[in-house]
Amino acid sequence: MTAPSPGPLAALSALAAAHAPAGAPAPAVLADRPDGTVVRSGRTVAKAHAPDADPRELAARLRIAAHPLLHGILLPPLPVTAPEGFLTLTEDGRALSRWPYGSPVPPDDPDAAPWEDAARLLARLHAVDAGQLPGPVPPMRGPAKAARALARMRGALDTADVPGPRAASTAVPGHLRAAAAVIERAWSRLPSWARGAAPPPRAGTLCHGDLHLGQLVRHPAADGPWLLIDVDDLGLGDGAWDLARPAAWFATGLLAPDIWTRFLAAYGAAGGRAVAPDGDPWPDLEVPARALTVQTAALAVAKAAAGSRPLDGVEAAVVDACARMTSLPQQLAPPGPDVG
Repeated sequence: MTAPSPGPLAALSALAAAHAPAGAPAPAVLADRPDGTVVRSGRTVAKAHAPDADPRELAARLRIAAHPLLHGILLPPLPVTAPEGFLTLTEDGRALSRWPYGSPVPPDDPDAAPWEDAARLLARLHAVDAGQLPGPVPPMRGPAKAARALARMRGALDTADVPGPRAASTAVPGHLRAAAAVIERAWSRLPSWARGAAPPPRAGTLCHGDLHLGQLVRHPAADGPWLLIDVDDLGLGDGAWDLARPAAWFATGLLAPDIWTRFLAAYGAAGGRAVAPDGDPWPDLEVPARALTVQTAALAVAKAAAGSRPLDGVEAAVVDACARMTSLPQQLAPPGPDVG
């Protein structure tokens, strides 16, 4: 459990406990981060979404998650205001939603990580006909999230260097400045769509937008099927983005080759269409994987600067991958109207 923060906690606790049976445990904070707070009460969780979340787009994403076409793919939200009202706002405009509780991936058992289940869920998600969903379907926010990671890194470096009585102890070490410079170079070489500065050349696929193992739960807990959670970045985009984080981890050496092979094979066997069914998948994955590598590295530097600590081994490996990206010839992005 994490220490609760002020703000939406009281409203979250009330929302989570609204339909709890008598004698249910008191609401408990499961996660508390700048981009979201999650509180559990029995079989229900309530989430405060990011302060800058667009309520209209978020409401559309919640309606999509509740749609029958997404049954068995996404964990559906629970109504909070009406049979189809899945969103409520606090007095200061913070968006709240309510969900069934699901069992997360055990963090202490990496061998049990459901990579193949995740791949099959993505294949099914990518096959959904977006034209049959309640619209308008918003754009997938993956590239925008990568851009925010760069902004967070820049802000962390600037904040740490603010003059003051503790300036000597908070100044950013040279190795973090050097890492940030490497990341900026890698970022500048990405096509504009991957930096969130232009529409993607392929944008007709319903995407999750932020796939990692923390986005899967078993529901019903604890032995139900795996489902995808967290629809904050859900929308239309290039399905390769959903495969890009494991692809980047594989290319960086953080994901074992056999796991990557099984993941990609499971995606293809389930009808996944974000990459070519035969041959080399990297022409489709190259740009998104680079973008996710840069995003991960930027967040690593931001956290290290904020914590006045050096990069750990994994973080340094991701920064090294950014350095390699700038020393290799840039491959072309998939064909489209604007990839420059």
